[in-house]
Amino acid sequence: MSEVKINEEDEDSEDNSSDTSEDSVEIEVPFKVGMWDLKQCDPKRCTGRKLMRLEMIDKLGMSARFNGIVLTPVATESVSAKDNQIIAEYGVAVVDCSWARLNDTPFHKLQHRKAKKNLRLLPYLVAANPVNYGHPSKLSCVEALAAAMYIAGFKEIGDLYMSKFNWGPTFTRLNQELLDSYAECKDGKEIVAFQNQYLDQLDYDCQRDRNFPESSSDSSSDNDVDTTVPNQ
Repeated sequence: MSEVKINEEDEDSEDNSSDTSEDSVEIEVPFKVGMWDLKQCDPKRCTGRKLMRLEMIDKLGMSARFNGIVLTPVATESVSAKDNQIIAEYGVAVVDCSWARLNDTPFHKLQHRKAKKNLRLLPYLVAANPVNYGHPSKLSCVEALAAAMYIAGFKEIGDLYMSKFNWGPTFTRLNQELLDSYAECKDGKEIVAFQNQYLDQLDYDCQRDRNFPESSSDSSSDNDVDTTVPNQ
C-alpha cells in the first residue's frame, strides 16, 4: 500500500497545481477535511495549500485532535468502504510531508496518534500530478484525499476536489478501474488482497513483455511501471 505523500517540490517551471478545471461543479461537503502542513513542500506547488486558499480544507495544528480518518505513512491498514461512517461523522485528513523527509517528520507529536485505529494508508494508485505523473503511489495531497473519498463511498466529493486542478480528472481516468474495484471491497483486508493480485498480474505482464519484446514493441512504456509497492 502507498505511504501517503507527496513530494511536490521537484519540478522547476510553472505552477501547474494552481490551474483549475473549468468544468467544476459545486456540491456540499458534509464532513470536515483537514491537513497537517509540515512545511516540507514548495508552497507554490502544494495542492493542499491551494485547497486551503479555496477554503476546502482546514489547517490542523500539531496538537489538534482529529477523530476522523487520517492518511499517514505510519498507518498499517488501508482505507476502505468500512470507513464510510467515520468519514461521514468526523471527516478525513492528510499529513502533508515529503517522501524525502519521512525520517525527519515528527509523527509522534501529532494528536491523531492517540486514535491509531483511524490511521489509514492508500492502496496502489498512479499519480497524475505534474511533479510525479505516472509514478505509483506518489500522490499529491488532493489525490490522496480524493482517492480516500472515492474508495469510502464519496465519489462525487472526491471528483469535486479533483476538479479544482486542470489535471485532476486525469487522476480518476488513470485509476478508474482500480478505484472502482477498491470501492467494492468491504474492508482493508479485501483491498490488500485485490491490490496484491493486481500487482502480481502487473509484474507477470512486465516479465512477459521483457521475455517477448517483439510482442510489445509499440508499448515499451509498460516496462517502466514500478511494481515494488510494499504488499501485505
